[in-house]
Amino acid sequence: MDSTKDEPFLFPTTMYERDCFHPSKFFSANLLSSPLPTNSFFQNFLLCNGDNPEYIHPYLIKPSASSLSLCYPSRSVHSDCIYQDFNPDLTVSSSTSSESHHVISSFTGLSVTLDFPSSNLRFFLVRGCPYVTFSVSHQTPLFSMTTVHKFSSFTSNSSLTKYALKLDNGQAWLLYASLPIKVSNSYETMISFSKKFTSRDHGVPLVVRIALLPTSSSELEDVLDRYSSCYPVSGDALFTKPYCVEYKWEKRGFGNGDLLMLAHPLHFQLLSKDAGNVTVLQDFKYRSIDGDLVGVVGDSWLLKADHVPMNWYSTRGVKEESFDEIKSALSKDVAALCSSEITTISAYYYGKFIARAARLALIAEEIGFLEVIPSVKKFLHETIQPWLDGTFDDNGFLYDANWGGIVTKERSYQDFDYHKYGCHHYHLGYFLYGIAVFAKIDPSWGMKYKPHAYSIMADFMNLGGEHDLNSKNYTRLRCFDLYTLHSWGGETFPDQGREQDSSSEAVNAYYSAALMGVVYGDNNLSAIGSTLASLEIHAAKMWWHVKEGDNMYEEDFTTENKLVGYHSVNMRNRKMRYCYTSKESKIALHVLPLLPISECLFSNVDFVKELVEWTQSGYGDGPADGDGDGWKGFVYALEGIYDNQFALKKIRSLKCFDCGNSLSNLLWWIHSRDDEEKFNCGHGSHEN
Repeated sequence: MDSTKDEPFLFPTTMYERDCFHPSKFFSANLLSSPLPTNSFFQNFLLCNGDNPEYIHPYLIKPSASSLSLCYPSRSVHSDCIYQDFNPDLTVSSSTSSESHHVISSFTGLSVTLDFPSSNLRFFLVRGCPYVTFSVSHQTPLFSMTTVHKFSSFTSNSSLTKYALKLDNGQAWLLYASLPIKVSNSYETMISFSKKFTSRDHGVPLVVRIALLPTSSSELEDVLDRYSSCYPVSGDALFTKPYCVEYKWEKRGFGNGDLLMLAHPLHFQLLSKDAGNVTVLQDFKYRSIDGDLVGVVGDSWLLKADHVPMNWYSTRGVKEESFDEIKSALSKDVAALCSSEITTISAYYYGKFIARAARLALIAEEIGFLEVIPSVKKFLHETIQPWLDGTFDDNGFLYDANWGGIVTKERSYQDFDYHKYGCHHYHLGYFLYGIAVFAKIDPSWGMKYKPHAYSIMADFMNLGGEHDLNSKNYTRLRCFDLYTLHSWGGETFPDQGREQDSSSEAVNAYYSAALMGVVYGDNNLSAIGSTLASLEIHAAKMWWHVKEGDNMYEEDFTTENKLVGYHSVNMRNRKMRYCYTSKESKIALHVLPLLPISECLFSNVDFVKELVEWTQSGYGDGPADGDGDGWKGFVYALEGIYDNQFALKKIRSLKCFDCGNSLSNLLWWIHSRDDEEKFNCGHGSHEN
């Protein structure tokens, strides 16, 4: 990402040797020489026995020994959560299989290839593909399909290249084969297939595609028939220009035909219908916990995100008549800065203290109160530099050589925390913000520690490629999901999959990286950071912000919730991290840290009104959790978007603040906007 000649910097190296989490267990040998993903969409295929399901839209996929099961999940809906469970509708195995496990032979942001060496099966799992595609080696004459239900019927076409399988739970599945196959055995719960060889077919691998028929409509079956012979073996996402993501799939085929894939609602919103020669099949749909998945024909898509300004300061400027009040607050907040009084050793909370101080410096710059900046500069030096040069005794950054990523001392000395490895965009985002601001006010320090800064950034925002000096040390986009177009913060429960609760902290991570690009004159870093920040904002509005009249989630859930708290692959929950349930805490954890870009995240004034009124209608399960005033500050900040003076009175009455926030910051926010304001940040002011 950085075009300078700086050598890449690595923090002191550590290696975690616990066999259960060693990368060699499930990755093929040719992949082990490069950094490997620790927060990927196929993460459950790597943990422990690798047999927890992953959601490869539109199916849940579960490897087990030398077989693979697929499920078209149904949803359970309650007022407090929505979740989908795995049920092995169909399981594919080979007659030559033995007790072993799968091996990942290749992967990209949109695909993973699973090999089962003992059974000569290879699965091309491509995200958003309505078919599950696998190849059967010519050495394997037989494969079988089993179900936890019962086969109520099966039929084939005359050429024995298509089978219709009906289950007693009402599901209908279609099977397509590149070569004729015949049923050799059939039972209530198992059907075995063998190849019907011709002289031309000998030694040629068999390719099989399986797809659920979403409804009994003959038109939908015709669509699956039409596109069954062209299949993707991999797919990737390219950042070719600012605010654009290009999807490209490598395809193969055993006949003529174009590539059929599925777009979720955010894809559909951003998809350029005029680029990539795509055709939308509006009536071809699969249901999903993320909304309807719509058919799109074309092996290249262009997604265009809205522009978001990368401002150090407020968009419209602070009202001059408010300068004295803000200066008074700044004087007190800056005077209270004392690095020796920070008692936490947590990278997350320590980073919030750093970012809070950095905000004070920028607010002071914006209103011309420059006399307080030396004190902030001193505090930033005392708090940031020890983490970079390794002199902070209680904690520090380490480089894990096994997986290729930054860990912290307090975690490396414990059991390997693979599940939470991906949370670093939260933690490191705060550090990057502080570093960017410190480098802005002290350029010589910034240049000295530029390699350290880029190493921290690359841990979660490395794009790879020959021009990226850190590409050999860090995996590509550790936290950002190139299919769902937002980040994940790790995983707590394998059955729920990866999770993220604070959408705003994810925005902060990429916004901070973009600002670092600005201060170092790195246009590419700034462009990628701002693009990812914009996509995070789009995703938050699509899946976390529950708007009135929105049909994303079922009514039982939407009538009780205006925000999704705990958002995981297989669950939407009203609760936040650590089981926070008060409405104020949920709002706070979707607003913090309060920044210039926050107005783009909350540019929909109608929704902001709904959200604040919902909060004021009562708490979640009881009194506000934790520091009530600390949470309330963020609610009042949102209220200030449409009722400036009333919110200002409430802010002035606060007695304490979140550790990443301050009275100065809230006053800066409230005095830099007007009632019923219209935002110029590309995301609109009243959009759905």
